[in-house]
Amino acid sequence: MDATSPLPLRKQRDYRLLWGARTISITGSEVSKLAVPLTAVTLLTASPAEMGLLTAAASVPALLFGLQSGAIADRLTRHRPLMIACELVSCAAAATVPLAWVFGVLTVPWLIVVALVIGTAGVIFKSANFPYVAAVVDPSQRTEAMAGFHASYSVASVGGPGLAGLLVQTLTAPFAVLAEALSFLVSALLLRSIRTPEHNEPTRSTGMWHDIVEGLRTSLTHPTLRALLGAGVTINFFAMAYTAVYMLYMVNTLGIPKGVIGFLTALSGLGGLLGAWLTSRLSKRYGENRVLLVSVLFFPLEILAVGLLSGPLWTKLTLLALTGFMTGVIVVAFATCMGAITLRDTPTALRGRVNATMTFAVQGVLALGGLSGGLLAELLGLRPVILICAAGVALSTLWIWLSPLRPTRPNSVHPHHPDPTPVPDPLTHLIESKRHTVL
Repeated sequence: MDATSPLPLRKQRDYRLLWGARTISITGSEVSKLAVPLTAVTLLTASPAEMGLLTAAASVPALLFGLQSGAIADRLTRHRPLMIACELVSCAAAATVPLAWVFGVLTVPWLIVVALVIGTAGVIFKSANFPYVAAVVDPSQRTEAMAGFHASYSVASVGGPGLAGLLVQTLTAPFAVLAEALSFLVSALLLRSIRTPEHNEPTRSTGMWHDIVEGLRTSLTHPTLRALLGAGVTINFFAMAYTAVYMLYMVNTLGIPKGVIGFLTALSGLGGLLGAWLTSRLSKRYGENRVLLVSVLFFPLEILAVGLLSGPLWTKLTLLALTGFMTGVIVVAFATCMGAITLRDTPTALRGRVNATMTFAVQGVLALGGLSGGLLAELLGLRPVILICAAGVALSTLWIWLSPLRPTRPNSVHPHHPDPTPVPDPLTHLIESKRHTVL
């Protein structure tokens, strides 16, 4: 190995701590996704309206504070203290659920407030975490690091629901939320143990609104970032429209047993693990741009297959298992390269705001996509909506393939040096649920 080459990530203590912190925290959140609604339904007899508010509370903070959190992150000299504080606040909020239950004061509004607090802390954490990765990981290893973080989500999606069911059964739903509180605490302790110093040059602020607008302008007018943003919004809108009708279609139209649906979801999570492994290796050989160009082509495959399915049950299950596993691979490959390219092509001073803008857009469109899918199903039926969603997701290919991410001439990118030098200040160019969502 070259003397100047960084150690493999698996041998880097601080990366292992950062990866471990995210994996533990995400797994705890997966437990909470089951435990909190069960608490509301079985113990607090929540109404449908209250359940709707509780569900919405998880995504509202991204819409209310997403852009501001990015501006705050870019003003910081050090990101890790803010990340630790966010985890400790989330720990305290989650811990109030079993305590309130013990003292007989737990209510649905209490759960909604807890969800809002944890959601807000999570939004701020993510805005600080994105630029912090650049401090811990060498530029040549960022794609591999991103793949590792996406593998965490796949691990959590496979093991989290099973762990949640076990904890709910043995401890009851309110006390199962303690697992989330403990996961946030362990995450904070692991982050506290990281030794890598930060050398971030904080951005000089000219006001919150101006900072936010600068992040928006960069995301919308930088050719590569605009393509990634457009593709992410397109994929998430149609993927969430698909998710809105997925369960009804699987059960009522295809006749898939309810218990098998969970197994198919777990297969997608396993595919994500393979996707993380493949992406880190393929990107070294071919570059993030080419991996992204190829992966986006396969995004509509599972949705199209689901929309065209017919025949005996075993045929349906076989095809669903294969396409679901493949989708897990593709989603992680696309999301990993999208994150790595965003980090690569965004000027250091704007990383927090650009990431916040991306997150705001691709997460904010989820609610609109879900609503549109449900309404279209009422008008057109389930299968037509599935096919429309497949066609809609396919539109993301245009964003990527008509962008600078596509090589303009043969061999313009050397296999061993896969990506061009990061674009400088983008102002000189006139200035990331369901498993299909990319961020």
